Amino acid sequence: MEEEKNTLVEVMENGPLLVYGSIKITKPDGSEETKSKTTAFCRCGHSSNKPFCDGAHRKHDFKG
Repeated sequence: MEEEKNTLVEVMENGPLLVYGSIKITKPDGSEETKSKTTAFCRCGHSSNKPFCDGAHRKHDFKG
């Protein structure tokens, strides 16, 4: 029997959304990417690697 894996989303204070677990991401161009480890998603809007976080929130003093 296959073990069920849960996905957990954590909102980091003044930082990204951290998603733990396996997820499939569909990009605007229709391409898909599968992530199976912790993935950080941008919330500040300043990342140059959207939808992923690149740490830009620190430079822009993001509060959220």
